[in-house]
Amino acid sequence: MAEQTHVLFVEDDDVIREATQLALERDGFAVTAMPDGLSGLEAFRADRPDIALLDVMVPGLDGVSLCRRIRDESTVPVIMLSARADSIDVVLGLEAGADDYVTKPFDGAVLVARIRAVLRRFGHASGPASPGADDSAGIDGGLLSFGDLEIDTEGMEVRRDGRPVGLTPTEMRLLLEFSSAPGTVLSRDKLLERVWDYGWGGDTRVVDVHVQRLRTKIGQDRIETVRGFGYKLKA
Repeated sequence: MAEQTHVLFVEDDDVIREATQLALERDGFAVTAMPDGLSGLEAFRADRPDIALLDVMVPGLDGVSLCRRIRDESTVPVIMLSARADSIDVVLGLEAGADDYVTKPFDGAVLVARIRAVLRRFGHASGPASPGADDSAGIDGGLLSFGDLEIDTEGMEVRRDGRPVGLTPTEMRLLLEFSSAPGTVLSRDKLLERVWDYGWGGDTRVVDVHVQRLRTKIGQDRIETVRGFGYKLKA
């Protein structure tokens, strides 16, 4: 029997926390649920979960700050939970290092689908892949070079000017998509489909924030914005 995927869930609302924990456990996840950010950080350090679900507005240490603390220590996938889709907290959470977000109130099946989509990107076996999902992203093994940027697609390592560049798995997959077709414009919707495994329409802010984060690490001018169409990696 496959080992259960361990979820850290930080939510201060007792009803939402208990109901969501039960729903996730019914779907086969092992869940550690905490009511505030400080206890959530302690649980993260003690248990090292496979994925973290963090509500933005929790006491003690808010979800965005908790995400930053987790990202300082680990590349474990993080999904933020926000009460408003248009909240600045969504962008702040993504900028802090979150890989995705879900708006409350959420349907349990949608939350599970998003969790499994993130876990597939990170290489966890947590359910069947979506039809048509391309885990390889069309990348051949080898070393790719773009100016001062080197991408080892076999070792999953990136160097800039010979120095290692630390990328999260989502950032790495995004860079691999760009490097598989340098000079080709990739739309936000296409990136959502290929990198985030969205089989449905998603919020393109997820793409925009991750592209900006990637630019700060590999060079601001390496990825070009093509207004009205998307992004491309300069060949």
